[in-house]
Amino acid sequence: MAGALAGTKVVDLTQMLAGPYCTMMLADHGAEVVKIEPVDGDPTRHFGPFPADDSQRHFGGYFQSTNRNKLSLALDLKRPEGRDLLVRLAREADILVENFRAGVMDRLGLGYEVLAAENPRLVYAAIRGFGDPRTGKSPHVDRPAFDVVAQAMGGAMGITGPDADTPIKIGPGIGDIFPAALAAFGILAAYHHAVRTGQGQFLDVAMYDGMVSLCERIVYQQSYTGRSPHPEGNHHPILCPFGTFPARDGQVTIGCPRDSFWVELAGIMERPELAADPRFRTNNDRLAHRAATVALVEEWTRARTKAEIAAALGERVPFGPVNTAADIFADPHMAARGMLVEVEHPGSDSLVTVASTPIRMTATPGGVTRRAPKSGEDSDRVLRSLGLRDAEIAALRASKVVA
Repeated sequence: MAGALAGTKVVDLTQMLAGPYCTMMLADHGAEVVKIEPVDGDPTRHFGPFPADDSQRHFGGYFQSTNRNKLSLALDLKRPEGRDLLVRLAREADILVENFRAGVMDRLGLGYEVLAAENPRLVYAAIRGFGDPRTGKSPHVDRPAFDVVAQAMGGAMGITGPDADTPIKIGPGIGDIFPAALAAFGILAAYHHAVRTGQGQFLDVAMYDGMVSLCERIVYQQSYTGRSPHPEGNHHPILCPFGTFPARDGQVTIGCPRDSFWVELAGIMERPELAADPRFRTNNDRLAHRAATVALVEEWTRARTKAEIAAALGERVPFGPVNTAADIFADPHMAARGMLVEVEHPGSDSLVTVASTPIRMTATPGGVTRRAPKSGEDSDRVLRSLGLRDAEIAALRASKVVA
């Protein structure tokens, strides 16, 4: 079955993580995504890891993961012929996505206004560190940004860490990935409008803004209390108990956002009197006595393995082990949900695994259907779709406009 976005044409001018993740989401649900690369390939192709037997090095795991399901056209946009080909692609496209710094596409003669004049229904999306002047010019607009910058400035690092003086970067690249997901949502909202009205538009997501929206709790905490939240370790500033606890063989998480869960947990710990103790009766009581609450739960978990804790809590109290990647691979949930997908890796005799889409649909299921492309692997196919003859394509390739 075709994905929900089958028939939707996307021109992808993105690199690194934020932009490719956004267009990956569209490709996973059936959009035809044409990745435009420099003639010598996207620089992230050189990022590892690589399979041990890969002698060709077309790309590593970094590129494979977020560029699956896409076509590749290698094109020199600094050449007039390359620019003209991009304009022709944009005329036929529904969506264009780029994540250059503000002004780069304008200097190439390929900014939103130019392409919208060619295709008024085009949805043009940009992901930048600090947004685009078209939607509000930031004093930081010309600064480059990556995940770690967005995490730091957007508040995530400021509330993550073992104590108030030790901010820590969150492991996954959420400073890229969350703005990417927001951009994908914005694109589909704008595309819905374009389908109904024929009117395209420009939209952008600033990575900084995206992280502030992810950290929305700190905004109302600052407003309501007049104090800036700070790192509080692996526990919650509003809910208690709600965090990580030591087991005999690792760490687990337990959350009691409702008082009924605390009653259940107290019974399981064979301490039913704790449910009636005025220090622990309500969430706010437990929060006021957080150290004592956490110590009680730790005393119980520390004496048990993760499996024993899981068996005891069952379906009665929110619980989860702190998994490693190996634990995730072994969890039968992953197989049941089809979340780990094997794909080919050019140059290797072995299949490799990438994470599939978590967005599941019954009528139009998305997923991973194709490995990431080699650089320029689909150039001929894409150019033929624009009406170019083989001789014209050969001439473009000979002049290094395409590869």
